[in-house]
Amino acid sequence: MHGFGPVERSPDPPTLVRWESIVRAIQLDTRAAGVMNVDEFRYGIERMDPVHYLASPYFEHWLDGISRVLVEKGRITEAELEARAASLVAGTEPPTAAKEAFKAVPPAGFRRDVERSPQFQIGGRVRTSTASPAGHTRMARYARGKFGTVHAWHGAYVFPDSSAHGLGDDPQHLYSVRFAAAELWGESAEAGTSVYIDLWEPYLQTA
Repeated sequence: MHGFGPVERSPDPPTLVRWESIVRAIQLDTRAAGVMNVDEFRYGIERMDPVHYLASPYFEHWLDGISRVLVEKGRITEAELEARAASLVAGTEPPTAAKEAFKAVPPAGFRRDVERSPQFQIGGRVRTSTASPAGHTRMARYARGKFGTVHAWHGAYVFPDSSAHGLGDDPQHLYSVRFAAAELWGESAEAGTSVYIDLWEPYLQTA
């Protein structure tokens, strides 16, 4: 998004503090147990209050999104979350009986086999969709309605726009598409540079 100034980069890699490590572990456990998939997790974060999102750190985004999906799936209640928060403020731990262990299942991965052939060929010109779906999508806003060239075909993968909403894998062919930076950002783009974006077939049409 424009208007937030330059990205500030630290020369040193960040070190997770304890609560951030715990949130990371929760995210891994819920995914390993099949409680939520990565697209549901991302969509949970996307539904944060915008002011809260901009004023909070990265792993707080994770915690908010995970909590939202767990409540929606009936794995925890708002009352239990509030009680847990209150116990942390008071310095006490909730009863052991309130804790639940997730049972890990082997990860399925994201690539899928499909019978249909890819619609686009390497080297072909394409134009991205201008649709603005109400739910989750991996079609970046800055790349909508832009012209590019298919650089590579990755095979068929789980379609996030379906997976995030509990509608199944709906596997779609996935491509790497090269865009001239000027096509995406006009005169503000760095001259002579390109951007490669992985895009699912429903996001594309022949140019």
